[in-house]
Amino acid sequence: MNTDTIGTWAGLVWGALNEADVLGYKQIKKITKLKDKEVFAALGWLAREGKIAFEESGDDKDVLVRLVQE
Repeated sequence: MNTDTIGTWAGLVWGALNEADVLGYKQIKKITKLKDKEVFAALGWLAREGKIAFEESGDDKDVLVRLVQE
């Protein structure tokens, strides 16, 4: 795993969020077909860049992720 690979995963996650507005972690994993550690690395990348925001999703306990409007 290197920064280029993580950047590619982040691009996949960003693309999925761009299409759907808000997604849960499980949905992101299903759409992107990434493994757990790959999704976490991608979310960390996007969070560090200030591109995404997290929120809790009520009863479901899944974390919702949305793109931050610039």
